[in-house]
Amino acid sequence: MVYAVVVAWLVLAAIVVLTWGRLGTDRGWRGFVLTLTLGLSLLHQLLFATITEDAFVSFRYAQNIADGNGPVFNPGERVEGYTNFFWLVLIALPRAAFGADVQTTAVVFGVLAALGCVLLSYLLVNRIVAGADAEPRPAIGVAAAVLTASAGGLAVYGPSGSEVPLFVLLLLAVCYSLAARRPVVAGVLVAFAVMTSPEGLVVAVLGGLWLVGAALRKKHSWWAPVGYVLGALVFLIPRLAWRATFYQHFLPAPLAAKLGGPFGSQIAGGWPYLSGFALAHQGFLLLGLVAAVALLLRRRTETIEARALIWLLFATAATVAAAAVLIGGDPGPSWRLLAPVPPLIAVAAASAYGVLTVDAEPSPRPKAWPAATRLVPVTACGLAGIAVLVSVFSPEMLDRVRDWRAHGTELTEIGGWLGRYLPPGSVVSGAAPGALAAHGGQLLIVDVLGRTDDHIAREGRHEDGVATDYDYVVNGRRPTVAVPSDSGYADRQHCAIDPVYAGKYEVATFRRVGTPYWVSVYPRTEQAKSVVTDLDKGPDFRYVPCPT
Repeated sequence: MVYAVVVAWLVLAAIVVLTWGRLGTDRGWRGFVLTLTLGLSLLHQLLFATITEDAFVSFRYAQNIADGNGPVFNPGERVEGYTNFFWLVLIALPRAAFGADVQTTAVVFGVLAALGCVLLSYLLVNRIVAGADAEPRPAIGVAAAVLTASAGGLAVYGPSGSEVPLFVLLLLAVCYSLAARRPVVAGVLVAFAVMTSPEGLVVAVLGGLWLVGAALRKKHSWWAPVGYVLGALVFLIPRLAWRATFYQHFLPAPLAAKLGGPFGSQIAGGWPYLSGFALAHQGFLLLGLVAAVALLLRRRTETIEARALIWLLFATAATVAAAAVLIGGDPGPSWRLLAPVPPLIAVAAASAYGVLTVDAEPSPRPKAWPAATRLVPVTACGLAGIAVLVSVFSPEMLDRVRDWRAHGTELTEIGGWLGRYLPPGSVVSGAAPGALAAHGGQLLIVDVLGRTDDHIAREGRHEDGVATDYDYVVNGRRPTVAVPSDSGYADRQHCAIDPVYAGKYEVATFRRVGTPYWVSVYPRTEQAKSVVTDLDKGPDFRYVPCPT
């Protein structure tokens, strides 16, 4: 698949560079190149094709919604262990209506959303440039589409089953609605963005401020920001009221768990997260810096609204990055929280080029312009190639995603084993609740980090963000088994027990039959014998006592 992606980029780059002059005038040829760009995006996504742990959590919630249990992780326990309500509803609807598989639906929707980002990048650039009273220059939009298709973060999370590609699509759609002077539509879309990811609040505030600024400059009437706010509140107010009624909280458990740690340590952890992203995405950042400096140096009042839209894109990218630092980054690979940044920069930079060349002074040497414009496809395709190479060779990208995939597969196997042989209703405490629950049947899964457990999220945490005690009551029941590892199987037998478990739990080690792999589980001391007996009935795992 690596070779397929590289070859697809080479073919696309050659065609774009050689036919650049025709892309602005020949609609059929432009459609062909955009189709190739979508093909590159699809292959780039298939290069990773990994379901994330957070996505498994979403699947469990969506499954319960479709089955009539409501938006809960464990039936009967009202815990808001998600921050992507809009995404949950979308992937639950086909299940409720047609019996479609939730996981398959989520993957298909995610891939389509990522492809939609590529097309919307093209359309948004053209809309912004057209707003500068320029002749249509659709070739510039093609350059933005090529850059978006090569963005590694978007490719990683396209088929992941998570809400990331939908969130990026909504960000671009909000900006497009503002560029099209549709503030009410922008308000509705920004409400969906807020209900898809907490970072949507950033876009909501920036969009509102942008419309206020436009009203002050007499570019919009004051009804524009009012309509924007009303369009957002039509969906957000009922959502907030329902959340307070159903969950008895305004803040989701994952956010409560995240914000429960020390603020300073979160920021300290967020800076390495951002610096790693910056190192891997130097091309995009340099492109954005050059475009921003050029906009500052060449100011013209004739294109003030188009410029304001470009600055909105830059501001959105910057605030998304700041939010990632403030919450301390993310444990997943490929900088999930920063996935919107490269597409936003690509659209902003391409739009800046279009606007700058619109209001540039006439050149005394017209023949110089064709040579200069050839830099656009060369730059776009060159940066796209660098982004593809980063996807393949960065330690945070392909290699780590493959490890992540292996760990997720192993954890779903462990969850399936526990679900088949533990009594229905048994409680499993784990650090990867989504993967354990994927085939866990009627197990009740408690997340030790508090993402799907209110008690741990809001009360039972200490300074490093880990639950101080795994022995929490869940509707009057106590956890039967703890599975603290989130990395799947171990390559050797582990008999040591963490002090957190000492005195309350015992360690039981099982070998995966036919492999050199091991898994350690921690049943409660008074239940250890019966739990081991139950789990040892499975043909795939064999109990091996620890040496005395």
